[in-house]
Amino acid sequence: MTTKRAVVLCSGGLDSTVAAAEARAQGFDLYVLSVNYGQRHLVELTRVPEIARALGAKDSLVIDLNLRGVGGSALTADIPVPKDGAEAEIGRNIPATYVPARNTIFLALALGLAEVIEANTIYIGANVLDYSGYPDCRPEFLEAFNRLALVGTKAGVQGHPIRIEAPLLKMSKAEIIQRGVVLGAPLHLTHSCYDPGNDGRSCGRCESCRLRRKGFAEAGLPDPASYVA
Repeated sequence: MTTKRAVVLCSGGLDSTVAAAEARAQGFDLYVLSVNYGQRHLVELTRVPEIARALGAKDSLVIDLNLRGVGGSALTADIPVPKDGAEAEIGRNIPATYVPARNTIFLALALGLAEVIEANTIYIGANVLDYSGYPDCRPEFLEAFNRLALVGTKAGVQGHPIRIEAPLLKMSKAEIIQRGVVLGAPLHLTHSCYDPGNDGRSCGRCESCRLRRKGFAEAGLPDPASYVA
């Protein structure tokens, strides 16, 4: 039987971990790819090796690509992380935590790795329901990247297209958490905060923390993360 391989973009966060568990459930051998891009919340990345081991990944690769030279984001420049905003405003505008072209860059790296290891699928934890309004998490973006992968790779032009899969795209955060539990995803290892303290604890006040806490509450499950506030 032919081995099914998937490159999984994993940040160490909740969504990407559940997406990786979904790929495992679909019978793929996992090749986990993470990017150290100079992010403020580097503690998230430290969770990836243990997550990869828990999911039985065949390999886990970290690429260093410092986006602080580009800046333009609260995650890669000296811009404050927004906190304590009105819940109704989350997702209405593109927030300061948007990193210019991040998913374009990440998917391009994943596409290259997929060609090298002969994987025909890339998994990403993009979501358009409980999210912060990032343009590169929308179906339109992912559809466009699928077209790019088809015409811009050797695999694509030779009739072996590499597909981008975003299984969590239209799920609420609560649904993602519940699906993660069903799949046996190591949710206790994940980290979501954009502005963690020096001790690694989550701030509890940024949009990412608030969406996570809301999701666990709506799922009726305890949040294993440790919060400052």
